[in-house]
Amino acid sequence: MRAHNGIFLRKLRPGSLRLQLLVRSLLVLAALFILIGTLQFLFMRDFLYRNKAEALNAQLMSLPPELFRLDGKEPGIRHHGKVRPDSPLLFQPGFSLIIIDSAGEAQAVTEEGSLDSRETPLLGIKGYSEIRKKLQAGERPDYQLITADNGTQYMAVFRKASRPGDKDGSLLQAAVETESLRKQLLIQVAIFAALAAAALIAGLLLYLPLLRRTLHPLSKVVRAAELTDAGSLNTRLPERQGQSEIDFLSEAFNSMLVRLDTAFEQERATNKRMRRFIADASHELRTPLTSLHGFIEVLLRGAAADREQLMRALASMKTESERVNKLVEDLLQLVRLEQTAPLKLEPARLDLLLKEMEPQLALLAGNRLCVVRVTNKVTALIDRDKLKQVVLNLFHNAVQYTDAETGVIEIILGDSGEVAHLEVRDNGPGIAPAHLAHIFERFYRGDESRSRARGGTGLGLAITQSIIEAHHGHIGVDSRIGEGTSFLISLPLSYDQTTDSCE
Repeated sequence: MRAHNGIFLRKLRPGSLRLQLLVRSLLVLAALFILIGTLQFLFMRDFLYRNKAEALNAQLMSLPPELFRLDGKEPGIRHHGKVRPDSPLLFQPGFSLIIIDSAGEAQAVTEEGSLDSRETPLLGIKGYSEIRKKLQAGERPDYQLITADNGTQYMAVFRKASRPGDKDGSLLQAAVETESLRKQLLIQVAIFAALAAAALIAGLLLYLPLLRRTLHPLSKVVRAAELTDAGSLNTRLPERQGQSEIDFLSEAFNSMLVRLDTAFEQERATNKRMRRFIADASHELRTPLTSLHGFIEVLLRGAAADREQLMRALASMKTESERVNKLVEDLLQLVRLEQTAPLKLEPARLDLLLKEMEPQLALLAGNRLCVVRVTNKVTALIDRDKLKQVVLNLFHNAVQYTDAETGVIEIILGDSGEVAHLEVRDNGPGIAPAHLAHIFERFYRGDESRSRARGGTGLGLAITQSIIEAHHGHIGVDSRIGEGTSFLISLPLSYDQTTDSCE
């Protein structure tokens, strides 16, 4: 335990959460103790003073008026300013008894009848007048705290000095010093302060291990964060540690790690695709450029003098330059599809669009059988030119991979009530399952020899997928070896039934 506390104390550096919690907790406890002590002091002082006043008032009320009279003739206050010789009054230290007549003159009730103004607590004329009014009205005035001229504080209570019914306005004031009460209060305050200090020290000693244990789950989060980097994002924190705030933090930290892991994984995949894209683009461009370079060298060596060789070389150079131009256009189109503003989609009749393309498709098909089947009117939100390009890309792909004489290519259009379905199907050799997951990647060819006999750039399906995604649609493929391939496109329908053309 000492070792743990030592480590914990070393972590109580300025600005640390542990130190802030500890200091603020102790400050709150100290403030509570001060508040409790202040309230206790006020309540206890009021309790002690009121009890003392009640006792003093009871003592004063027990004195009969007959003890104070004038020459024994009439009930009164004084006998030549003295207490009757047979008075039973006994004076305790710090106690004073004073008679104040209706004229405001005060006389101490002592055997000598003398009045020392420096040691006797006296109110002003206005104060005694207010007390006299309350007594005449039958009210009982509260005790008064009076400070004598020598600085001694007294507690005073009052009563009438005459019998009930007498018209004499004399008052009898009994007062006692409050020094003993103040000493009692100070002793109580000192005891409470000592107990509060002891409680703070004990709380500090008990709070240190409790605070260390309470913040242990947070320390685990800190250690996990320190150990996390791009190469170790698979670390996860327990999401149930018994503290709801730490559990929320753990869940948020784990979610952040998942997002970071996904982002890094996507970045790695993107970098891998980018490297492959650059390698494939370089590979695709290198062959036609090498051919062009070779033809130029042949012409420079003298082949240009032979018209037949010159024309063959120029024709080959034209073919290769067209190939380079097509590849560059495809690359630029992919970049524009990924970086420019969304396509301007408008309602258009897909069935009319396919009927408009039928002559062009029949020309591309050659001797192959081309079938366009439309079940009903289908209106979708499309970019007309881009969707034509999609159909042509898929149709051209089907032409490349079907037999020139026995090939069959079908284009089927329908809808399911919410989306339009466009299918381009052929009876070609099909695609192996290992290649299906990659056919929409740029420059991907299922033919590992990378043969260019068919003249493709390897970007047609990638462009097609980008166009369909820009239409908020989806494209998929279904293929079986020896049975052919089917590309299936889904597009959002438009409910604008007033569109009667694809223009």
